[in-house]
Amino acid sequence: MIEQTIDFERILAAYDVFPLPEPRRFGSGHINDTFLVEAEDGARFVLQKINAAVFRVGAIANNLRLAARHLAKQHPDYLFVAPIPTLAGDELMELAGESWRLTPFVKNSYSINEATTPQQAYEAARQFGLLARNLDGLDMSRFEATIPDFHNLSFRYRQFQEALAATTDARRSTAQDVIEYFLKKNEIVDTYESLLQNSDFPDRLMHHDTKINNVLLDADTQQGLAVCDLDTLMPGKVISDLGDMIRTFVSPVSEESSDFEKVVVREDFYRALIEGYLAEMKTVLTETEKSAIFYSGLFLVYMQGIRFLADYLNDDVYYPIQYPEHNLDRASNQMVLLQDLYRKEEALRGIIQNALSDQ
Repeated sequence: MIEQTIDFERILAAYDVFPLPEPRRFGSGHINDTFLVEAEDGARFVLQKINAAVFRVGAIANNLRLAARHLAKQHPDYLFVAPIPTLAGDELMELAGESWRLTPFVKNSYSINEATTPQQAYEAARQFGLLARNLDGLDMSRFEATIPDFHNLSFRYRQFQEALAATTDARRSTAQDVIEYFLKKNEIVDTYESLLQNSDFPDRLMHHDTKINNVLLDADTQQGLAVCDLDTLMPGKVISDLGDMIRTFVSPVSEESSDFEKVVVREDFYRALIEGYLAEMKTVLTETEKSAIFYSGLFLVYMQGIRFLADYLNDDVYYPIQYPEHNLDRASNQMVLLQDLYRKEEALRGIIQNALSDQ
């Protein structure tokens, strides 16, 4: 496949930035096109083309503008990696129907794709908690969904049911055991819908994509520096951020692994991320939010599992696959992780209670 030529000179001139050498691809994300820019004066930036097929571009700009203003006023020392305006004062550089943004490269920072130590899990979770705490109290009516229904479990469950009704007999038969398990655990959907009716379960400005590679660490101290990749910063529930950390931090292998015996909940990593998040958010969370901490892992793992499964049943139209049963294996991976969360529920609830009780 021939890659489209990008007019970097024209894009970056809008910011009065002149790259030397040409920008190069950067990071491990698959949604936006991301490039590292090294300018003539030695400054470094991250340039991204926002994928308008996935995101509501105007909503991203609105949410980041409002969040940046709040943080600059209320928490001026907080490192918020916000986009740099163009020379004309625009939040985005528009060229040939595409939207580009430029953000500063945080000096002496790095990111990792997997948590290999509990301390990394603690630092990352604490950064996500600090962001949420600093954004606490904002008027959510001014913020917009950048991906509508992104973490709406009721919506995802309906998609799963529709896929199940429309799939072929062959795919239904191949996936039968996984289908039956996720249908049996639909009480997770019932709990979600019940929580939404609870006035003590507020909307907050959540990150919604709390994988560890969305936290920048200090190259010298390995402490957390900042949260990045803010496209999904939008109104939501605390279970989204906590759940995605649990889903992606606690297993020694990722959702891509088909070695299901290795898909387990590492209790020391679970403890680290819970303690890190609650170090910032314990005094902010309502009693209902605290009671839903264990559920958050069930919520996100279940939702991602049925998304993979629905895509398999739909003939793999959304997630890129490397082999025919790839999405089914991904769904099976999440099923095994969900099973281990249930298996270790008593111990994990004990970890949560200890973290909530610590002074």
